[in-house]
Parts: sequence; structure tokens; C-alpha cells
Amino acid sequence: MDEQTRIEAEAAAFRDLIKHLQQRTDVQNIDLMNLAGFCRNCLAKWYRAEAERRGVTMDYDEAREHVYGMPYDEWKTRHQAEASPEQKQRFEATQSMHADTRGGN
Repeated sequence: MDEQTRIEAEAAAFRDLIKHLQQRTDVQNIDLMNLAGFCRNCLAKWYRAEAERRGVTMDYDEAREHVYGMPYDEWKTRHQAEASPEQKQRFEATQSMHADTRGGN
């Protein structure tokens, strides 16, 4: 695969992931973190970091709105449930495996 095609395929896969997560509002961020070590907020941080590396000024709220498909506070009100004690405990236990959200592989 040539470089341009690879970049376009990766970008399309990222868009598909964002769309899927926007549709799966039943999946809580804490569950994503506990199972995979990243969540929607991580994606927003990676997105923002890469945009800024390319000279695009973007604040965290703008990046989160792109990932969530709406303002974060609205998403929280509509879809975020309170984490259970077990979810919180697992979050703490798996923290060393959580994603590096500074971006820039």
C-alpha cells in the first residue's frame, strides 16, 4: 500500500470508530478504559494533539465535541451513568495500562 492510501485508510478507520462510538452511547467511557485502556476522551486528546502538531489551534472542548458528536456536557447529561464502586476499583487497578494521551506515536 502506498503512503497516501495508507493515510486515507487510517483516517477513514478513525472516522468509522468515532461514528461507531457516537452510536454506542450505551458504552460508558469507564468501561472502555477498564477493558481497552482508552476512551472517547483519549481519542479527543489524541485528535487535539495531532491537530496542534499540524498548526491547527484546537481546545479540548472542540476536540471532544468532534468525538462525541455534541458538546461533552450534553453527552454526559444524556448518556453518562454513575460509575459503580466496582468500575471505579477496576479503573484504579488498571491505571498503569491506560493510554498515553499526549499523542505523537
